[in-house]
Amino acid sequence: MRKALIVAALSTASFATPALANKVVIKPIIESRLRYEAVDQAGILADADAVTLRVRAGATAKTGDLTFLVEGEGLLAVVDDYNSGVNGKAGPIIPDPENIELNRIQVQFAGIAKTMITAGRQRINLDDQRFVGSVGFRQNEQTFDAVRAEWSGIKGVKADVTYAWSQRTIWGVDGFGGRQQAVKGDNIFVNLGYKGKSFGITGFAYLVDMDEAAVQGFRFSSKTFGARANATVPLGKAKLNLLASYATQSDYKRNPNNSSSDYILAEAMLDVKGFKLTAGYEVLGADNGVALSSFQAPLGTLHKFNGFADKFLVTPANGLRDLYFGVGYAPKVKVLPGLNAAITWHDFKSDRLSQDFGTEWNAQIGWKIGKKVSFSAKYADYNRKGIADFAGDADTRKLWAQFDYAL
Repeated sequence: MRKALIVAALSTASFATPALANKVVIKPIIESRLRYEAVDQAGILADADAVTLRVRAGATAKTGDLTFLVEGEGLLAVVDDYNSGVNGKAGPIIPDPENIELNRIQVQFAGIAKTMITAGRQRINLDDQRFVGSVGFRQNEQTFDAVRAEWSGIKGVKADVTYAWSQRTIWGVDGFGGRQQAVKGDNIFVNLGYKGKSFGITGFAYLVDMDEAAVQGFRFSSKTFGARANATVPLGKAKLNLLASYATQSDYKRNPNNSSSDYILAEAMLDVKGFKLTAGYEVLGADNGVALSSFQAPLGTLHKFNGFADKFLVTPANGLRDLYFGVGYAPKVKVLPGLNAAITWHDFKSDRLSQDFGTEWNAQIGWKIGKKVSFSAKYADYNRKGIADFAGDADTRKLWAQFDYAL
């Protein structure tokens, strides 16, 4: 069935276009990232230090309504004094294992009115990537073997439907056991949204059916239905950005848990004279306190949420409530184009049993160096409160510094 979907997509492309344009436009893809990462976690004697270099290279070839893309990815550990999660070393995990792989290979067809069809190994980022994303912060990104259709036939309206049969994880070619290179399954992502001048609303359905028991896939299998809305309110020279989201999640297919939990997000950001002041509250609900019965988002870009220290990539059994405040500033400085800085504070509690997990400070800064190079640095400081409430619940400090290049 999966191969048939790709054949059908390619056949549609060939029949819908009577003749391909003679001209073929080829554009190279060249990206690289040099990163230093350090981790200091209480309870683990050894610290972790990693210097890694990632390179992606490939090309797109466009002719008429067809675009072909192929991209390889390689990651070298220049300084490998760290536990990558799959190299057998001890210490805190820095999940950037050495790797070489075919990162993306896809064909895209835009010959049907207002519809884009993409088939093959591809990058998928939906909405803010809370539920489906490419995990772009890690050196090895997450891609999907999938067929995706995006329709925008009515002004402001977009329908986005994907069937993905494989999740290509960040663990690379040496992935094994609970950290496999790829997780097979039958996943369906559906988004239907409207975007106006000052507001937008999206309804979504994510059906996740994982085949791999070794990665807790059965227990991660779930069906999630929800909506998100955003609005911008002008306030003189300032503007107030509002965001709200709600979803409900329950067990799906072979998931042995009989569970149901809710997701809630409310956020307000005041944008004034280069400053962005943010306040938000996010809840990943718990059902009965059984492991993995709480609200989970196994396919999302989770580093973006609930603190840079990554303590809550798997939602604790008793759920999570994250109250956060942040301030960002993006001044216009000629010698440092694109300069931006931000500080965020999180207070973490459980959704049930009133557990007080801890607090976390995050800081980041970045700017461009010329047109093709950028520099960024980030810091995370998680402070546990009381006894450890979940695996990995320990005082943790992390530091990153990196250079990115894109052709």
